[in-house]
Order: sequence, then C-alpha cells, then structure tokens
Amino acid sequence: MQPLGRSRAQGTHDPAPSRLNYRMQRWLLTPGIRLGLRVGIPFCLCFAAASGFLANETRRDALTDFWAELKASVEERPEFMVNLMAIDGAGEDLAEDIREVVPLDFPVSSFDLDPEEIRAMITGLDPVKTATVRIRPGGILQIDVTERVPVVVWRTWDGVEMLDETGAHVADLPARSARPDLPLIVGRGADKHVQQALTLLATARPLGGRLRGVARIGERRWDVVLDRDQRILLPEQNPVRALERVLALNEVQDLLERDVAVVDMRLGARPTLRMSEVAVQEWWKVRKINGSGQ
Repeated sequence: MQPLGRSRAQGTHDPAPSRLNYRMQRWLLTPGIRLGLRVGIPFCLCFAAASGFLANETRRDALTDFWAELKASVEERPEFMVNLMAIDGAGEDLAEDIREVVPLDFPVSSFDLDPEEIRAMITGLDPVKTATVRIRPGGILQIDVTERVPVVVWRTWDGVEMLDETGAHVADLPARSARPDLPLIVGRGADKHVQQALTLLATARPLGGRLRGVARIGERRWDVVLDRDQRILLPEQNPVRALERVLALNEVQDLLERDVAVVDMRLGARPTLRMSEVAVQEWWKVRKINGSGQ
C-alpha cells in the first residue's frame, strides 16, 4: 500500500472542480438565471428578428394587408352574414321608425353588428318601452319590441301628447279630439303623477259623461273638472278620500246637480261651496223682491 502523498506526486486527476467553476455552476443554477436562459434569451432573439423584419415599411404593409384579408375571409363567410331584419311587437309606424334609426345595408357581417348599441338606439324612441336584439340562425337580425301603451292625454301650453302609466311620453297629438277614448289631464307637472290621476279618474267614474278630466294646480294638488264649468278642488293630502266624500254627498243630496260652481275640499274640516254667477244673481233678485215686499 502506497502512501497518499506519493500517488498525487505521480499525477493522479483530482475530480473536484476549481473554485471558479464551482461558483459559475452555482450561479447558473439560480432560478432567475435559469429563467433568463430559458425564456429571456429566446424572447430577445425573437423580438430582435421581428423588429428587423418590421423595420421595412413594405413588409409592414404586406403583413397588414395579409391580416385584413385573413380577417375578412373569416368574417364574410356565409354563416356569419346577416341578410335581413325582422321586427316583432311594433306597429307599422313604429317599425318604420326603427328601420330609420337603425340604418343597415344588408348583407352585413355579424362581427360588424353591436346588438347592445342597436338596442340602445331603439329604446331611445319614445313609443318603445323595452327591446331585445339578437341574431337568429339563418342570418336574421331579430328585434322584439314592447310598445308603451298610452293611458292618458296630457295637455300643456306646449301642445297635446299621450303618456303611458309611468308618465313617459308616447306620441304627440294634433288635438285632444284625436284620442277621445283616453282621459285628459292638464297642468304642469301632471306627467309626474299619472298614477294618482288615474286613481282619481277611476274614483270619479260614477259622474259618467260629466267628467272632463283632472287638472294639476301649482304642481301640488288636483282639481276635478266637470261640465257646466264645475270644479271640485281637492287637497294636497288624501285627494282620493276627499273626492269620495263629494261623491257621497252628491249621491244623497244631488250636490253637483245644483247651481254650484266650485266644491272646495282643500280644508277637510270645512268644505266650501261656491255658487255659480247665475245662482248668485238669482239670489240677489229674490232678496231684493223680499226686501221690497217688507
């Protein structure tokens, strides 16, 4: 058995790395360096190659044209084309208005259509309450519409128009006589209280043909307007209950059949009657005659 020192002297190879190689190997094994070698260097090489290729304007234009042609070849395939528009739930006039606000030149690619934008344009029309827009199989742009139903005619200084139950504008009218089937409301701010007006009109239904409508006064309260220039002045609070009291009196005493111009219910504890001008003149005549007779 030879001594250890003698073996090294004879030139035996030492497998242990040098200090520099050891540090280099440890550095290459760190996670950041490994990621940079695996991803960073290939990315930089690809980026440099792409930048060099796109530095030429001709090559850039050719690439842009190729992408546009590829995109068009997909978007303009027959299965993606919309050829006509179908509108359900709308009258003839409203359907024509929809076609005017949605000016599409068919056929058009479905990729060029924005159903939500189209729906917003349609619901912007006054007669439209709700609308849904979708593309049906077969290349059909399907539009389903729910129209606003007019329930009252609203007359203001600006004109005459129809409102739905929420007070939303439905359409303008040339005159009140154009829709005699709808009840009439008048006055500024009446459109904000259509539901209350409908309740009053329903309560006053026993008056029959004598009822002319309801008027909003000072944007605070209502008057019930009858024929013969009669009015029922209702309070700001609980107007329906006050109107029911008047109708009960009329049922028992025929109050509204007399020469009464105004029934003032604004003070609930003290209702007031105002006689018509003719009745007042007759009363003065009778008083004078009775006075002369004495």
